[in-house]
Amino acid sequence: MSTSVVLPALGESVTEGTVTRWLKKVGDSVQADEGLLEISTDKVDTEIPSPVSGVIEEILVDEDETVEIGAVLAKIGDGSSTPTESAPAEESAPAEEPAAEEPAAEAPAQEEAPAESAPASSAPASSGDAKDVVLPELGESVTEGTVTRWLKQVGDDVAVDEPLLEISTDKVDTEIPSPIAGTLTEILVQEDETVEVGAVLARVGSGAAAPAEAAPAAPAEEKAAAPEAPKAEEPKAEAPKAEEPKAEEPKAEAPKAEEPKAEEPKAEEPKAEAPKAEEPQAAPAEDGVTYVTPLVRKLAQQHGVDLSTVTGSGVGGRIRKEDVLKAAEAPKADSAPAATPAPAAVEVSPLRGTTQPMSRLRKVLASRAVESMQQTAQLTTVVEVDVTKLANYRDSVKASFLEKTGDKLSFLPFFALAAAEALKTFPIINSTVDGDQIVYPASENISIAVDTERGLLTPVLRDAGDKNIAQIAHEIADLAGRTRNNKLKPDELAGGTFTLTNTGSRGALFDTPVVFLPQSAILGTGVVVKRPGVVSVDGKDAISVRSYVYLALSYDHRVVDGADAARFLSTMKARLEAAQFEGQLGA
Repeated sequence: MSTSVVLPALGESVTEGTVTRWLKKVGDSVQADEGLLEISTDKVDTEIPSPVSGVIEEILVDEDETVEIGAVLAKIGDGSSTPTESAPAEESAPAEEPAAEEPAAEAPAQEEAPAESAPASSAPASSGDAKDVVLPELGESVTEGTVTRWLKQVGDDVAVDEPLLEISTDKVDTEIPSPIAGTLTEILVQEDETVEVGAVLARVGSGAAAPAEAAPAAPAEEKAAAPEAPKAEEPKAEAPKAEEPKAEEPKAEAPKAEEPKAEEPKAEEPKAEAPKAEEPQAAPAEDGVTYVTPLVRKLAQQHGVDLSTVTGSGVGGRIRKEDVLKAAEAPKADSAPAATPAPAAVEVSPLRGTTQPMSRLRKVLASRAVESMQQTAQLTTVVEVDVTKLANYRDSVKASFLEKTGDKLSFLPFFALAAAEALKTFPIINSTVDGDQIVYPASENISIAVDTERGLLTPVLRDAGDKNIAQIAHEIADLAGRTRNNKLKPDELAGGTFTLTNTGSRGALFDTPVVFLPQSAILGTGVVVKRPGVVSVDGKDAISVRSYVYLALSYDHRVVDGADAARFLSTMKARLEAAQFEGQLGA
């Protein structure tokens, strides 16, 4: 009899699949669980294994053809249509049939009672050809599944493609259908038990008889097959003589003509099994590599593994996922010591192991820092800003900006302009303390922290709220250059109302800067980094690569409340995320 190969359920919402490649052709012998074809769906590319061992009799779906779940892809026979070794010499169907019927007449002669021959010949058709139900591949990286519920019990009749059980994996919950129509004869995996892909879950027989009947049927057929082998060769020249004395054979021919045909290859299968099992091993693919599944081939590509150098540990030498991973780890282990770069030489400072007096500038900075911490109540508020639009805008104009102004365009001028605008709206952040009075300056004079060999200096960018991006960028570059070259005038370091320190220039995400009197606040800007972020696309959340920066505002809590700091930072955040600086670029 023939077994239908159907397209199984391949995951939730998957309703159809496309045949991308047939791995076997009509007439090829296949083993149970050997790959037959490759299927592609909108979610996975996988391989459909053979549910039984046998010979491909018919392929019903061509390559590149799309069919629905449950459609019959091919039919596999049990080998009864395959001619025996003696059949080709005779070539005629009538001569083949009596030869096939001879065991039916001889079997009763060798057994004690003729009545025993009837069950012996019918048993294999009902229970002797039970088929394994295996756990198929259910998607990329799915290596195992858990039986959540059996939908049928031992002894239940099932139809082709009727669900037998439910399987749960880390990606999908699906049903496993029966590969053939028949009776569920054995359940091998219990509920809540986890097994690997390819494991046998159950066995389904093609008839309604009890599985126990298959045991006596086997020896009966072996007895019939034993004398049949020499007699199949002897009557080659005496075929007419062998047919004449058996006038009673036509009586058994009508009802049992097909049964001996089904039995005959079963008796001979052990002879042919050895070469059939070797065929997949000896049949290399076009690229010289034993056939591997698309998932394993993709894994090999990802790890840079040459499949021609991998020895498979699967059935018939098939390369499995574990073989690829093992091959990928081997060169890493071998090359690890050689590939490890030598550490960079440690730069030793000449100050190591010495004692040096503080410079005058360091003494002033130390004194002011301690004085500020002792006389004020400081704390820091931090916000995260998505500057993706600003980064894109900056990238689009920085080349022309450099050409027109001669200055490089960094993020700092944008931060300075946004801070100056927010200081106009929230002047308490820009205020200074004079005894028991709060002074609100009429301009936004932003001190820019500059790292020099002598120490930290803060030249002042005056009237920042009245300048555009080009002016701010030029003045910051000029002040920083003259500060490092010690060419500043004394009054250029005085008169600041608010301080901006770009700690991100050294790679810091954020810090908690110290407020220097008489100012009330200082803003630290961190490094701009790219990382995944959640954005809204058509009203739905999505993951996207975004650019982010942290803004940390330290302030004197004697005059600035946390709500004031939050409002100031929220205003800056909105301004920078909108990135509408076209009218203020100035270049």
